[in-house]
Amino acid sequence: VMVYKFHDDEHGEVVAESKRPDLEPYLGLHYPATDIPQASRFLFKQNRVRMIVDCHATPVHVIQDEGLMQPLCLVGSTLRAPHGCHSQYMANMGSIASLALAVIINGNDEEAVGGRNSMRLWGLVVCHHTSARCVPFPLRYACEFFTQA
Repeated sequence: VMVYKFHDDEHGEVVAESKRPDLEPYLGLHYPATDIPQASRFLFKQNRVRMIVDCHATPVHVIQDEGLMQPLCLVGSTLRAPHGCHSQYMANMGSIASLALAVIINGNDEEAVGGRNSMRLWGLVVCHHTSARCVPFPLRYACEFFTQA
């Protein structure tokens, strides 16, 4: 498990971790902003939990009704297939499964729109596992609640 903080210049840093002794440490490492692109950060604000049960699993092809006015949007899906580069990133870490939880905090007044407080993506809590692992919905929901400031 690692806590990943986004700095003002948008690069990331692992600020806390708990791991097995046989796994490589990541605590204190810094990563460029491009490691987690803006599109992914936007998705984390929309859907605060992302689970990858098995990054080696064959993706399921989604077939939508040709009569739909707009393409199917999977933004709200917890179980979207990982992007190929993310699967490779996980493989490089020796990770098969992951659960990523967005840490959302109140933004500052300059970020507020229309008099409402802005919500800002502070960072992520990411749980990795070396084998396929599915976290049941009640536990995912509890984890999502836990990460809200």
